Amino acid sequence: MAGGAGSRLAPLTVGRSKPAVSFGGRYRLIDFALSNLVNGGCRDIFVLTPHHSPLLNRHLSRAWPMSSPASSRVIPVPAPPGGWSGSADAICQSLPLIDDQHPGLVAVLCSDHVYRMDPRQMIDQHLTSGAGVTVAALAVPRAEATALGVIQTGPGGTSIKEFREKPADPPAIPGRPGQTYASMGNYLFDADVLADAVLKDTVNDTSRHDMGGDVLPMLAGQGAAHAYDFRANQLPGATARDAGYWRDAGTLDSYYGAQMDLCAPRPAFNLANSQWPILPQVRSRPPTPVRDRGGRAGRVVSSVVSSGATVSGGLVGESVLAPGVRVGEGASVERAVLLHYAQIGPRAVIRHAIVDEKAVVPGGVQVGVDKQHDRARGLLVSPGGVTIVGKGQQVPP
Repeated sequence: MAGGAGSRLAPLTVGRSKPAVSFGGRYRLIDFALSNLVNGGCRDIFVLTPHHSPLLNRHLSRAWPMSSPASSRVIPVPAPPGGWSGSADAICQSLPLIDDQHPGLVAVLCSDHVYRMDPRQMIDQHLTSGAGVTVAALAVPRAEATALGVIQTGPGGTSIKEFREKPADPPAIPGRPGQTYASMGNYLFDADVLADAVLKDTVNDTSRHDMGGDVLPMLAGQGAAHAYDFRANQLPGATARDAGYWRDAGTLDSYYGAQMDLCAPRPAFNLANSQWPILPQVRSRPPTPVRDRGGRAGRVVSSVVSSGATVSGGLVGESVLAPGVRVGEGASVERAVLLHYAQIGPRAVIRHAIVDEKAVVPGGVQVGVDKQHDRARGLLVSPGGVTIVGKGQQVPP
């Protein structure tokens, strides 16, 4: 499911859909869900995309050609000109595609979360339990659960007694008052159960035609839904530190925080797991030069720097640099995310900020140092204090 307006991630979603937003330098958010499916042996993958999403479609065609990797087929399915009325409606309109494959099971996944997961283990539980739908779930802080689907399980801890989408007051896990059992937005259906559920939903005039808001509560009420504990997923190559890692990158602060997780000396999420790789085919770029310039040494510390970026006599610390980024002489970039082709001029200072694609920070300009000054110049500052420089924007002095 690659739709959604992505309003909570604006301005990064201006001109692009949320799954197409850059992450970890050279990747896009959608690459994590697709890699999990391909690594897990899934071969027929349909990506339901918004009607007008040229960047996402271009990425899928270049990085996920239908003949590879591992002979998987990643097939974009654009929305009709009028769009879909909700995620359940999107699946309902796509039932002919599903029927053509004659599957026994259908996985429905969000495309904007950062995680690794072997879907085969969830499939094994689903088949053993006899559930009509299995929901991947994990414990999260109650304060975060207001933006997620929330699960209350019955006896035994796997059957779902109640499913509530984005409740204002999420129920606590018994004995754990600060946490809630939340849906990851990843569902595994018996194909006939999925078809029956979305067809019933489409004729329900009171429905919003949303998978989490309408279809899952209906199936939970029928006793057909079970939960799969994501923490039980045993992933090849995972370390004790990043096992069970999952982040919903749907807000500016969660997106920024997930990027910072990559920069620690022992990263909370390891991009380099060769046993469960992130798989998109990416364009070959020249190696990343870190040069001395004007008597200043170029330095990079605890950062993720993509090939094709250049650091010329500047300092980069605890930051993520995408391909094509340029950091000029004497510039200082700390705890920042610089997206494709962002330009940081000589002696500029960037702190606690996201600089979007092709944005320009002129020489000597400071971003993120004084949040009040950032707002006065028309820059957005997130609730968590992250300054955002929009796509193609040139920051005024």
